Amino acid sequence: MLDTALKTQLAGYLEYLQHPIELVASLDASAKSDEIRALLAELASLSPRIVTRADGHDARRPSLSVGRPGESARIRFAGVPMGHEFTSMVLALLHTGGHPPKVDAETIERIRALEGPLHFETYIALSCHNCPDVVQALNLMAALNPRIESVMIDGALFQSEVDARKIMAVPSVMLNGEPFAQGRMSLSDILARLAPGSHDGDAKALNAKDPFDVLVIGGGPAGAAAALYAARKGLATGLVAERFGGQVQDTQGIENLLSVPHTEGPTLAEAMARHVRAYEVDIMERQRVEALIPGQTLHRVRLANGATLSARSVVLAPGARWRELKVPGEQTYKTRGVCFCPHCDGPLFRGKRVAVIGGGNSGVEAAIDLAHTASHVHLLEFDEALRADAVLQSRLGSLPNVTVITHAQITEVIGDGDKVVGLAYRERGSGEMRHIDLDGLFVQIGLLPDTGWLQGSVALSSRGEIEVDTHGRTSQPGIFAAGDATTAPYKQIITAMGDGAKASLAAFDYLIRRPIAAPQRESVR
Repeated sequence: MLDTALKTQLAGYLEYLQHPIELVASLDASAKSDEIRALLAELASLSPRIVTRADGHDARRPSLSVGRPGESARIRFAGVPMGHEFTSMVLALLHTGGHPPKVDAETIERIRALEGPLHFETYIALSCHNCPDVVQALNLMAALNPRIESVMIDGALFQSEVDARKIMAVPSVMLNGEPFAQGRMSLSDILARLAPGSHDGDAKALNAKDPFDVLVIGGGPAGAAAALYAARKGLATGLVAERFGGQVQDTQGIENLLSVPHTEGPTLAEAMARHVRAYEVDIMERQRVEALIPGQTLHRVRLANGATLSARSVVLAPGARWRELKVPGEQTYKTRGVCFCPHCDGPLFRGKRVAVIGGGNSGVEAAIDLAHTASHVHLLEFDEALRADAVLQSRLGSLPNVTVITHAQITEVIGDGDKVVGLAYRERGSGEMRHIDLDGLFVQIGLLPDTGWLQGSVALSSRGEIEVDTHGRTSQPGIFAAGDATTAPYKQIITAMGDGAKASLAAFDYLIRRPIAAPQRESVR
């Protein structure tokens, strides 16, 4: 089940186990149960500290629990923890076995102080890039606090349960049987929801920071490159981001990054973070920026938690977010049939009718992907013809369960109060209204620059993009910008990296022509 290289690597990790751990499987006669039997045998062969049993009594079958001998297991995997969840299982083994987590002491104390019982159930898809962060955070909490339990549930394998609980997006987390949260979350996000106000020290610590030479807003390819180049120049560099990697985290295959024939978004994001952390960059993750206040000597950046950072120069790289249809019903049925990530949420629509909105590369790729699991896929495009690459259109045309509709203007997402049941569109040529019965739809119509918070601070184009010159300079001296949120053409990972480096070099050029001594922090009003 595991190749030789992976088993060798895993055996090395398992040497960190400080205590024996017990893996208990609850099985049936399915092929997936056979996979868990094989996985248990291989894991047991890699470490003398691993004990396995196959006489579990979990109602969900197949499933696998991770605990210590003689104790009730607090971490479970309902399904086969492979794909993107393989790392989640490895970390569960290590943390249950006593290997210290890479989490600061304050966070560990916050986890241990949580009152219980807290029983988390996380519905995932093995193809979902966002799910492992949530599963790993909750598993860690369960490993550290005996009042917490965490169960990962493969939605594609337990479809009847998904339908009964009306799970239509992953990751979806239930707490003590009630909906808790949906979407990507960090450990800090989860703790903030469980104990609001318990981490107010963040704002105080951020407010106390000295002014930076360069403050980068955004952790995608442009922001990472900007921070790297600034730090290499010896500048006091800070980076603020909601999550490192940005939209790259949600990208499946990447095959056009020079010298890297193939990689995946999360892999690239991890490599970028590792590279930036090799330098003295103050990385402030899980922070949302609300405002930019340009100044004469120092620019100020206000965060959602009330803190304010200051810097002699700023590089804006906020990236972009999914573009929405802006039609009735879309907001109402988000995560209840209206989806934006086919890789994450597609497995929940196995055997169902879905639509993809958008005829560019992203839309056609989504339709091809979904056609392998959905009973039928409708692809709707506003223009008269698809805009995707010819090779993708050819592949799409070979699929018998895909219907392409062009010249279609979506007018409404239709639901029954609980979930999506269809959509309405107008034929642009004839003006006639049409209706399609559906179980879900995936919006793939491009990205919008995340620049709403910059209104009035720097000049924006009619499309909301930050206006920049050839050096990445904005309309405000000392403020630069790079990446998908700017007027620079060709929104690609490689161009964003180049633009980030260029903007950072322009900031350095700006700073060396300024007074050497950094002024004191300006008062916050």
